[in-house]
Amino acid sequence: MSQENATANQFEFKAEVKQLLNILVHSLYTNREIFLRELISNASDALDKLRFESISGADIADNDLPLEIRIMFDKDKNLITISDTGIGMTREDLINNIGTIARSGSAEFLKKVSETNKDVSNIIGKFGVGFYSVFMIATDVVIKTRSFHKDAPAFLWKSDGLGSYEILQLDEAFKRGTQIEIHLRDDAKEFLDKYRLESTIKKHSNYISFPIYLENERINTLPAIWREPKSSVTKEQYDEFYKNLSFDSDEPLDVLHISVDAPIQFNSLIFIPKKNYDIFGFNRHEYGLDLYVNRVLIQHQNKDLLPEYLSFVKGVVDSEDLPLNISRETLQENVVFNKISSNVTGQIISHLLKMAKDDPEKYKQFWKEHGKIFRLGYSDYSNREKFAELLRFDSSSVEKVDEVTSLAEYIGRMKSEQKEIYYLSGASRDAVIADPHLEIFKNKGIEVLFLYDPIDEFVMDSLRTYKEFTLKSVEQVELKSLDKFEDIIKREKKEEPLGKDEEKEFDNLLKKIKEILGDKVTDVRASERLTDSPSCLVNPTDEMTSQMQKIMHMVNKDMSIPKKIFEVNKDHHLIRNLLKIFTADPNDEYIALVVDQLFESSLLLEGYLNDPHKLVNRIKDVLEKSSEWHSAVRK
Repeated sequence: MSQENATANQFEFKAEVKQLLNILVHSLYTNREIFLRELISNASDALDKLRFESISGADIADNDLPLEIRIMFDKDKNLITISDTGIGMTREDLINNIGTIARSGSAEFLKKVSETNKDVSNIIGKFGVGFYSVFMIATDVVIKTRSFHKDAPAFLWKSDGLGSYEILQLDEAFKRGTQIEIHLRDDAKEFLDKYRLESTIKKHSNYISFPIYLENERINTLPAIWREPKSSVTKEQYDEFYKNLSFDSDEPLDVLHISVDAPIQFNSLIFIPKKNYDIFGFNRHEYGLDLYVNRVLIQHQNKDLLPEYLSFVKGVVDSEDLPLNISRETLQENVVFNKISSNVTGQIISHLLKMAKDDPEKYKQFWKEHGKIFRLGYSDYSNREKFAELLRFDSSSVEKVDEVTSLAEYIGRMKSEQKEIYYLSGASRDAVIADPHLEIFKNKGIEVLFLYDPIDEFVMDSLRTYKEFTLKSVEQVELKSLDKFEDIIKREKKEEPLGKDEEKEFDNLLKKIKEILGDKVTDVRASERLTDSPSCLVNPTDEMTSQMQKIMHMVNKDMSIPKKIFEVNKDHHLIRNLLKIFTADPNDEYIALVVDQLFESSLLLEGYLNDPHKLVNRIKDVLEKSSEWHSAVRK
């Protein structure tokens, strides 16, 4: 910004700067409180610079002044005053630092505003116009300042933000530092309320390293413990910080304190809550880490720092390598930000792996509370192997309630020639155990993982393998591959093998069943998987499991019942009796009654029986007839 002298001390803004100030003054903002963050951040920078000069051995004026920031307000005068005892400014500093908006960046700022047509308070600092955010709430701004140099004069800078500014040398005594007087607009009187100012300070600047006083009362009493060495922070401090951050009355389950210096610099505090309080998903979008730049809050609940499957964590990330007030759009493209995000994600996963190894009970508690969210990590291909190590499942080999097993533990129990990890989905443990598809695995003593949540299907489909083993649904198993495993369960009652003529009649029975069911099924065949159940439904192809099929139907709002293969267990006592009835009379009505009942029972187990009335009435009919037969036998 060049200066065009109206008087000896009068300076005119450039045309594009006038346009920028006009935007700041006359546009509507959803976050006007940002001005206070900017001015406090500038004051903190001034104090940091003074401290550096002091360490460097400079001769500093008013060396006895404490390093602090003070904020006062006067309702009668419509005035807010912000002062610091920092490095102060010379006349040249005022022209270069205050009289210039981002040097050559103002035009770029205006271009960005015109492109986004959004609240510009989120992108102010990126272009060095942070100080000028004060004109969102001010009619006039007066700066009084004196440089830290001995015998340096004090100056006054004044502007209404409309087109010019004025610089005068002060004759009055003024100590080192800077004082900003903000004369408020009528629509900004909310900032004359102490609570409004205090809440804004605590929200954005609570962890500034220098004391901030509001009406002589210190506001920022909490230290930025994430910037402290781990060895100096106590458990009580971690717990207190977590409770203030999360509003959780419990202490955290675990804490991860991260400090990285190279290749990027950042500090972070990550907390894993003991409980998942969002059981029903009502606050699903209330997550994210608080992002700080040099102790100044830039964004509350930043959702880009961590992937969604780690959204259960609470915490903060603070870096000096990011620019203050970097915009949301720029954050997503910023190389430093992306490296921080990747690093924090990796450290959390490594921490969970260590917890799982060193403290299995604590990890089991973590999995119980946060496992459902964590399973969303199936899409994180960069951490795929570590993610797989952290998965936990119920299993046919697990007997204790709430006990879980890992894929690694499953492998440790595998049969010697087993090359696949088997799993089966269902609504509950009882539902899975009752699933006919599980019978052959029970009979051979092969462990099966139990999946109860629909997302587990996506997890398995995404992983596909673990180490050198293939993840396989029991529904998609090639049954011949199980022949090498001997049966370990010897059935007390086993039907005699069918003779040649009986086999022929059984084939005819299958055709009769297909005739009865018609186009409700794609085929009817003898089952090789069933040992205890009379029948079951099987997908005609192994492209998709029954659970995934149901998920796809829900997504597509498809209420139709998928057509499957109807398998019949020819060694089941009910089927043998049905065969006898069919051999005696192929048109006996009882055959259709049993077939319809078995088919709808299979639909019920699969979760596709939309109308159970026919099934219930049929059961009543069967019970009535069977009671008559039973009573007749007893006579």
